[in-house]
Order: sequence, then structure tokens, then C-alpha cells
Amino acid sequence: MKFKDGYWRMRPGVRGDYATAAHDVTADAASLRVLAPTRPITRRGNTIDGPVLRVDLSSPMPDVIRVRAVHFAGSVPAAPVFEVRDEAPAVKIVVDGEEASLTSGALTVKVRRDLPWEMSFSADGRELTRSAGKSLGIMHDADERHFMVEQLRLSAGELVYGLGERFGALVRNGQSVDIWNDDGGTSSEMAYKNIPFYLTNRGYGVFVNHPGRVSFEVGSETVSRVQFSTESHDLEYLIIHGPTPAEILRRYTALTGRPALPPAWSFGLWLSTSFTTDYDEATVASFVDGMAERGLPLSVFHFDCFWMRQFRWCDFEWDPEVFPDPAGMIARLKERGLRVCLWLNPYIGQASALFDEGAAAGHLLRRADGSVWQDDHWQAGRAVVDFTSPAAREWYADKLRGLLDMGVDAFKTDFGERIPTDVVYADGSDPERMHNYYSLLYNQTVHDVLAERRGAGEAVLFARAATVGGQRLPVHWGGDCESTFEAMAESLRGGLSLGLAGFGFWSHDIGGFEGRPDPAVFKRWVAFGLLSSHSRLHGSGSYRVPWLFDEESVDVLRSFTRWKLRLMPYLYGAAVQATHEGLPMMRAMHLEFPGDRACDHLDAQYMLGPDLLVAPVLSADGDISYYVPDGVWTRLLDGETVTGPGWRTERHGFDSLPLLVRPGAVLATGARADRPDYDYADGVTLTAYQLADGASRTVTVPAVDGGAGAVFEVSRSGDRVHARRLQGAPAPWNLRYAGVDGAAAPGIDHIEITLSSKE
Repeated sequence: MKFKDGYWRMRPGVRGDYATAAHDVTADAASLRVLAPTRPITRRGNTIDGPVLRVDLSSPMPDVIRVRAVHFAGSVPAAPVFEVRDEAPAVKIVVDGEEASLTSGALTVKVRRDLPWEMSFSADGRELTRSAGKSLGIMHDADERHFMVEQLRLSAGELVYGLGERFGALVRNGQSVDIWNDDGGTSSEMAYKNIPFYLTNRGYGVFVNHPGRVSFEVGSETVSRVQFSTESHDLEYLIIHGPTPAEILRRYTALTGRPALPPAWSFGLWLSTSFTTDYDEATVASFVDGMAERGLPLSVFHFDCFWMRQFRWCDFEWDPEVFPDPAGMIARLKERGLRVCLWLNPYIGQASALFDEGAAAGHLLRRADGSVWQDDHWQAGRAVVDFTSPAAREWYADKLRGLLDMGVDAFKTDFGERIPTDVVYADGSDPERMHNYYSLLYNQTVHDVLAERRGAGEAVLFARAATVGGQRLPVHWGGDCESTFEAMAESLRGGLSLGLAGFGFWSHDIGGFEGRPDPAVFKRWVAFGLLSSHSRLHGSGSYRVPWLFDEESVDVLRSFTRWKLRLMPYLYGAAVQATHEGLPMMRAMHLEFPGDRACDHLDAQYMLGPDLLVAPVLSADGDISYYVPDGVWTRLLDGETVTGPGWRTERHGFDSLPLLVRPGAVLATGARADRPDYDYADGVTLTAYQLADGASRTVTVPAVDGGAGAVFEVSRSGDRVHARRLQGAPAPWNLRYAGVDGAAAPGIDHIEITLSSKE
């Protein structure tokens, strides 16, 4: 939200009161408390009739400093609040006549004790950012609304990333961003997944710990500052030191939670009925048969909204006219090795029998007068489940248990953004703060019942809305996009941005959601989709089975699906890393190459895990320009090498795209290409790429449950490459280097191959 009219003046009706100095400072063993009046105190009379901010400084974990500014403490709602880890680490506190400081790890905050107000953050002797004059304060607008505001300095050349799944330019400088979940598609400034966390290329991140609307002006009101404001009486933010983007993400996700590991089967290909298409069991069977007949490996079948009767979403009852035997149908799908996913939302249409049941039991959101809140958006007479009520959560979960007992494996938790604020919650939560937070309670309820019935390692969602902490409940997908190359590009930007907010797993609708994609769009999107964390064919008014586009689409889908399944030892290893470290599977180039300024703005290519560079082709003719970082990279699809740093322009057929292996990588590929869940270590191939003389890599091939299935060490000495198994059962495995092969039988723990004089 902008408060100023230019740099000097306020907008009409707006007035501001800013911290002027740290007039009074007290300390204990773990924190500093600063009283910051909003006018200079030159005599005792100045202490009367004016606002004073209380600023508390503390540390929840090493290299993280918490700042909490409060105006009227009695006006701060108690709920909801984000769960933030607090280790209470040892800190160093110094208070003298000129300044007060608190140090946690390598990060220090200093508060100047004289005019003007100045609070600076530094690490390893280098200032990261600061809150200077007219930065921290209170704002009132023409309607007498009360805001807390802070501005942190942006240095010359400093770039800002993050703030959730946003579909515009990856670098946020110059943007105005409201953290407010909304159903705006992928072509607007709205977002389904808003996260009040950003990081910069100067070695730090900022997490604004407020669950409601947070308005960011990223160099857009004052171009040399990031401003954030909340309509509240308190403002808490945490400065997180890196110095690398990866280390910032590790610390941020240590604070707010890391993703659960999705089951291995979820990484295979998902096929949907699509949304408003006509379908019944015969349609479903024809799709499944068609995939099998064409040799297209399929892992999950998804039933979208109309598995239930019209006007009755959600009543959790199959439509008997089109699915007269749902239990039998699910059993028949299971016999073919498929998992089953069903669509859900958190709303109850008035025509549903559950409306009266939920209203009578108090499970639905109510207005202040006690009546059930309703409108006619999405479903006629729509009401909203009140997930702050434990009884309502159990009621909703119990409806899902019946479906799980029928054989359902996963749920697509759609919506969760259209949450009203003119309501009363069962637990008394503030409705403005609940608007974004609602998505967390909704997804947590569904994830918990899946874990209860299927086991923690088998729980997986396909969720659309999210807030801070939502990363713990994968998987999320990008929402409603058009079926165009432009929408494909904006979807990719959204996924990379979400990854920079700690979300390890992300998907999108292959081919786009709205409209019927041109065959060229579909085929290019297939390659992108199968080189994403999760891969789903889904649309709105048209089916997404490939033979409805052209026969080449079938071949392209087969090729890239099989590639993904063979890459599962590597991909599942990246998934395990996401759960342990908070690093996303799909990584913005800046995350992996923070020292390469050419990567700072790249948002049309990415790293899939640490070692694969992917550049989706965003044109029908196959022309693409992409950037290659330093070193000799190898094209995975044909074995040719590409030398960086520099830009390359190429033309690719529909069966190809730039897919490069990082120099020095040892890529583990599996022996199967028909399913995603298999013994990855049995017959695994370890391929070393441009491994330097004297270099060594340890490669962990995960088990299908996420444990360490096998561990290998691969090293090079002169013209010989050595590999030995350090851990794991004796199973056959293979070693390759630039096309030179070596193989071992079961029980053989060492392979050595000799390179030619020229690699």
C-alpha cells in the first residue's frame, strides 16, 4: 500500500508518525527492548501526548533476528499465528551510551541511541540493510485505519525475489505486492499462494510474521527501499542471514517447516477427467485403455468436480447416474496398478444434504448475527466449513474416511482462497488474519486424514491455496492458466517464485487449463511438465489425452514420461533433499548460481535438482535462447557438450529441449521406465559428467521410502574413473563416463573404467 505522494509528501488524508530515536533501552539475557518515541524528546514535556513504539529484538535461532514493533498492545488479536520455531539460542548483547546491539551467530542488529532513528543489520562486517529515518512507524489513512509500516534499505544493484507464487517477472523490484490469497488465475497480479517472505542477492531474507494482508512496495514507493505494512497495531519481521540464497532458504524453512516427502508413486504421470467435460466410467476406462495400448506409463487417475452431483459440492457422494459402482470402478483401476485422486473444496452447496447437517452442528462459518454466511459464488448458496472448530475438522475428515476406505489414495484440495472476512470463527480468530491462514487449516485437515489412513509416507495433496507453513503439505499446483505459450511461461515463473518461498514440490496443468491447446503448445508443455516435480494432464472443457491432438503428441508424451521414470533415482534424491533442507526441486537459476550475475533475472529456465538445467521451449518453431553457466555441460538427450558461460540459440523438435547435465555431476538413472516406484538401486547406472581429475562425488540412491537405498563414491584419477559401493544390498549396478561403460554383477562393490585420451 502506498502512503506517500512522491517522496516528500503524504497522500491526501494520510498522516504518519515515525520512530525518531531509541530513547530508552533495556536488556535481559536474551533480548533488547527499545522505546522509540515518534517525536524528539528534548525535554520532559515531550513525553506527553504522543505515540511511542515498543520495539523488541530477539533471536529464534542462530543467524536470525526477530524485530517486533508494537503500538497498542491491547489491540493485537491472539489468533491465528504462524508456527515459528524458537530455539532460544545464546546471543551477545551490548548496551552503551551510543548504541545497543544484539548478535546471533554472524548476524548483528545495532540500534542508534541518538537522533535520527537508525537500526542496521550486518553480518561478517558487512551491512546488509537498515531501517533509517522515516522508516518504522504508524500510519493513519483518511478513513482513520491504523497501519504499522517499515522500510528497509535496498543497496545499489540489490534484487528482491520471493513473496510466494507470483506470475510476473521473477525479480520483484518495482512491484507492488499484496499478500492476500485470491482466485485470479495466472495472468494477473493476484496469487493463490501468498507468502510474506522475500530474499535478496545481498545475502539475507525477510519474513514478515503476519498471517493477514501484508502490503509490499518493493522499490515501488521509495525506489531505494522495500516497504511493508499491515493494518494492525503490531508488526513483526525476521531478518535471516545466508549468505547464499540456499542457506537463507534452509534457515527460513527451519523456522516455518519443511515439506513432507510425497510418496514415490506421486511422481509418475497423472491423468484427469478434466473439469466440465462429459465423463463416466466408460470414458475413464477408454482413457486408461488408450494409455496402455499406446505404451504410455500412467500412475494416477484423477476425478475432477463432477464425480459428485451438480449443485451439491461438496457432499462427498458419487453421482450415481455416471458412476453407479464407484467401489468396483476404483477396484478395477487398482487392478491396473493405478492410484486414484478425487477433487474437493472447503465449501458446502445449499443443495447438499451436508448443508443442513453442518449448519445444525455449527460447522459452518457464521455472520455476526449468528446466521450461516452464504453467497452464490461457485456453488448456489455456498457456505464455508469453519476449520478453526475441532468438531468441524473431524466432521469434514470423517466424510473423507469413507472415500479412503473405498480405495481413494489422494485428494485435490481446490480453492481455499475465496474466504470472507465478515464472519465469526468458532475459536474467535480475527477474520482478516484468517483469510490467508484458512488454506493451512483446510489442507492440514485433509493431509492429516490421509496420513492417518494411509500412513505419513503415503499422504499427498494436489493443493491450490497456501500460506506460510503450507510447504509442509505437498503437493501444490499453479492454478488456472490459459492454453498458450505465454501462460506456460507465466506458470513457470510462478513455480520458480514459489520455490523461493520454501515450497519443495510444484506442478501445473500440462497443456494449460482454459481452452484447448494447439498441438504445438501441448507437445512443448508435455516436455516441461514431465521435467517438473509432479506431472498432471488436466484441462477445463476439453480432454488432455494426447491422441486427441496428434500422433506425435503420443510419441512426445511417451518419450518424456519414460525419461522421468528412468530419472527417478536422481529426482527422488532431490525430493529427499527438499524435505531435509527446504531446497525446491525446481530451482531458479539464481538459487544455484548466486555469483553469476547473468542468472539474476533468468525466469524461463531452471535447475531440476542440483545437476539438471532445463529450458522449456516456448514456441511452436522450436527456436530458443538460453543461458549456460560456466563449464562444459552435457546434453542429456544426445550426449553432445555445450560450453559456458554464454548464451546459446538453438532449434529443437518437439521431442527435444535444452536438458543439460552440470559439469562434475554424477547422475543416477534407474533400470525401469514403466513406473516411478521401484528399487532404484537395482540396476542403477551412475554416469559421471566432466568429472575433474582428482575430484570425487558421493551419490546416494534413495530407497522408495526415502531412506538411503545405496551409497556410492565415484572419483577420477588421471584417465581412470573409479566407483565403489559404500552402502546397500548387493545388486547389479553400472558406471558410465562420457559414453564409456563398465558394469558389475551382484556382489561386486567396485568398478573401474579407463577413459580414452580425449574425453
